[in-house]
Amino acid sequence: MQKWLIVYSNNTGNTEQIAKAMFQVLGSEAADIYSIKEAPAVEQLPQYDIIAVGYWLTRGAPDKAVQQWLHNLSGKRVVLFQTHGTDKYSEHSVTAFARAASCLGDNCEVLGTFGCQGRINPVLLNKRLTLSADDPHAPTERNKKRWVMAAQHPDTTDLAEARQFIAAIQRKLILREKYQNTQQ
Repeated sequence: MQKWLIVYSNNTGNTEQIAKAMFQVLGSEAADIYSIKEAPAVEQLPQYDIIAVGYWLTRGAPDKAVQQWLHNLSGKRVVLFQTHGTDKYSEHSVTAFARAASCLGDNCEVLGTFGCQGRINPVLLNKRLTLSADDPHAPTERNKKRWVMAAQHPDTTDLAEARQFIAAIQRKLILREKYQNTQQ
């Protein structure tokens, strides 16, 4: 059995909800779950075969605590998951996965990525309400509509999709192992 570690950062509760949904699939015998503030030290990471790292986006990248933690990973199989206020498949969210992957230490393999829209920190939203019209985060009708949509997530569908995603990664790993065994 492969041992998983789920580490997540949290700002509004979105990423924690996704992390806990993923943990439900893996169970406590196969996985440990920690907030980034309580994450195991680098010396403890060899006991984990797969590390799932969740984060919220700030300026199109993982928050600083996660960026620093990702640099400590070396030679690990990694799953990245993120929550953000933008549309699920927007260029902004897709690019953020590349930025997260670029923070990884040497010889890490990204097994998969999962993104989910989530409510935006109210303090940040209040700041955005005062931005001038030429700022991309200004309170335009399009942005206001997106903010309302984001406030409704993660919802039960998002949590179900997170659970399905982890189950699919588990199946993928089993199939990969079977294939590698037939190649020997």
